[in-house]
Amino acid sequence: MAMASTPATHIGCNSPRILPSFIPGSNLKSGKVFSWNAASNYVKLQVGPGGFSAKPLVRKPWMKRQVEANTLRCATIEEIEAEKSLIEKDAKGRMEKTIETLRSNFMSIRTGRANPAMLDKVEVEYHGTPVTLKSIAQISTPDASSLMVQPYDKSSLKAIEKAIVSSYLGLTPNNDGDVIRLTLPQLTSERRKELSKIVAKQAEEGKVAIRNIRRDAIKSYEKLDKEKKLSEDNVKDLSIDLQKVTDEYMKKINSIFKQKEKELLTI
Repeated sequence: MAMASTPATHIGCNSPRILPSFIPGSNLKSGKVFSWNAASNYVKLQVGPGGFSAKPLVRKPWMKRQVEANTLRCATIEEIEAEKSLIEKDAKGRMEKTIETLRSNFMSIRTGRANPAMLDKVEVEYHGTPVTLKSIAQISTPDASSLMVQPYDKSSLKAIEKAIVSSYLGLTPNNDGDVIRLTLPQLTSERRKELSKIVAKQAEEGKVAIRNIRRDAIKSYEKLDKEKKLSEDNVKDLSIDLQKVTDEYMKKINSIFKQKEKELLTI
């Protein structure tokens, strides 16, 4: 009497070794599967036209290719951790660059004291190409209330002067033919409020950038979920961890903003 065999509907990545039951000499023609073989990370489903047989299975070249085609790959814990680490590293790196950009933007906004970084964002049309002012001139602070711009090429003086006038700095350049001198007037109460609004806008743009980075990271986690490398619970846990990192960088932005706003509003 032959024992009936019911094909398995699902074999998990961590299923024990499974072999079909048969009695030597019997011939179960109803099935289409030669054998199942499960290991910790691979599940092989060998498909063929015949049923189960007690005869040794001789693997042909075409059978090898077919077995490989039916091999399901499940990620190991190490691979999952590596993927997770890569996504987190990329997100944190981009968030850190956002903070650096915000600091640089804030440095370019004048307070009460002269600082060469105030001219960092000024772009000059030099030989038909926009370049940063600091790349074509030396900027120094002769005293606490003035800046001096000395171009490496004197023919660029007029272009530099035009760029400074067009900037949001509100400074009037004095071009003597060799250098450009900038005297920083005392900030009026109205001007301080205007600059404070600019700083607040830049801070909000920084927060939007942080949120977008978080969104991209979550999309990467969801992609791993679709590829069956992560479960829905994994994605939820990783999203919670990512939100904590996001909150930390939001606090950094708030701290930098409040410090700059205090500098601007302090007379």
